[in-house]
Amino acid sequence: MTSLLRALAAACLALCAWHAQAADATALLKAADRYRVASDDVQVEVQIDTTKSDGSPDKQRRYTTFSQSGHRSLVLMRSPAERGQKVLMLSDDFWLLMPSSQRPLRITPTQKLLGDASTGDVATMRWSDDYTAEVVGEERCGEVACIHLALTAARRGVTYQRIGLWIGAARHEPLRADLYVQSEKLAKQARFVMDRPEAPTTMTGMVLTDQLANGRETRVQYLSRKTRSVPEAWLNPMYLARNPELE
Repeated sequence: MTSLLRALAAACLALCAWHAQAADATALLKAADRYRVASDDVQVEVQIDTTKSDGSPDKQRRYTTFSQSGHRSLVLMRSPAERGQKVLMLSDDFWLLMPSSQRPLRITPTQKLLGDASTGDVATMRWSDDYTAEVVGEERCGEVACIHLALTAARRGVTYQRIGLWIGAARHEPLRADLYVQSEKLAKQARFVMDRPEAPTTMTGMVLTDQLANGRETRVQYLSRKTRSVPEAWLNPMYLARNPELE
């Protein structure tokens, strides 16, 4: 075999290995996402609780999220202090709709809802739709073996520019994540809560802490999920600006 043929063979093997690793990483990320939502069109009831630095309860809010295929989500705010407000996500565009105004307001996915939870944290239910994944390697996460994935934003309208995600090596359930904004700053860290830690089937929540580690926590709980497709009109900002009654 000539040196040229040997070089071509080595390049082909490296390219095949790269494609296999990329496919594996994508499959692992999709497997981790299924612990949060299992279908394209879903209704999720969400509760967010914040605690003060001494661990005492601070604020609590309730939300209904309709996550639909095609990067579309509608969030209804249910608590008395916010009742009637809505957040609509259509691909890279976010709007806030206030019951007292007929003009949708452009917002960003990083805009805070409560505590360290942003609009993107509640409106986005799947990372595999928005990020490309790469396997960094296998590590130890406390007592369990885990796989470290590096996620890079694949589109503009995402909350985080990149994410370090650790998932269980055996069942691929999400364990924890480091969340970085566009400036490469570590914005916050997430710890995921599963229904049965020994044999997880569903993610029941996540705990967000800011990078200053001042003891303040934001707990996002997924109270219920069900498959549901909403009417197309519900995903139209001009229709929502009329403040219609939505179930």
